[in-house]
Amino acid sequence: NVDAAILYADILTLPSRMGFKIKFLDKQGPVIQNLLSSPADVERIHDFDNLDHVSDTIQLVNQQLPPHIPLIGFAGSPFSVLTYLVEGGSSIHFKRVLDFAIGHDAAFHKLMKKLTKNTIDYLHMQKDAGIKAFQIFDTWAGILRPADYGRWVLPYLREIFENVDLPSIYYLKNCHHLLALMDECKADFLSVCHTVVLAHNPILRKTKKGIQGNLYNHMLFADEKTLMREVNDVLEGAKYFPRYIFNLSHGILPETPVDKVRLVVEKVHEYAWKT
Repeated sequence: NVDAAILYADILTLPSRMGFKIKFLDKQGPVIQNLLSSPADVERIHDFDNLDHVSDTIQLVNQQLPPHIPLIGFAGSPFSVLTYLVEGGSSIHFKRVLDFAIGHDAAFHKLMKKLTKNTIDYLHMQKDAGIKAFQIFDTWAGILRPADYGRWVLPYLREIFENVDLPSIYYLKNCHHLLALMDECKADFLSVCHTVVLAHNPILRKTKKGIQGNLYNHMLFADEKTLMREVNDVLEGAKYFPRYIFNLSHGILPETPVDKVRLVVEKVHEYAWKT
């Protein structure tokens, strides 16, 4: 009984059709077999082709959804996608990415431009298939200092949000130190993680954007009393925002009890009715 649906596709769906050989291994996650190891490798990347299965899925989902439930599209941010392509998979220290950005400035920005262009085209394809809004998911830009985020990430996000004419949401994991820059990204809504306290953040209190978030996803494993207290705290903090979407701080974990999710949805709907 949620108020919208989102079609999740791994953020490497796009580069899988841009010349990258990608496998998903148990307990290891994505592995890029032909990772980018030098500036010359950027030249072999081509625009994506044949992602018709994404369009087909959007149309099939819309056929099953009630008319009043909008379907939200999904794409990874260019920087987060780039981290996998340069690291060859998941990383802890991101040494290869930072070495590439610092040591090969021109190649780094050329790669970001290619990923940005294809992300825009990918979202246009999803729009044509029937999504009503979209979310950019930025898993790894939170590792950056504000100055690096400002020159390596923000310009490309702005280009995406300025060139896809749909209601838009930007999610950044570990975002507390980057909120002021996030506010400049041109998205309609900022989706904030659990590092942010909604009611006591001066940047959010001043923004003209809508806010989405931010129940800590691990709280779904807590006992019912604790969970309800946490949900209420988020909702109380959300009172300050004229436009607000209740959501989690990150994705639902596979082991999450479905009954807890239902309980949260009921609590949110009940609270909205009272206020």
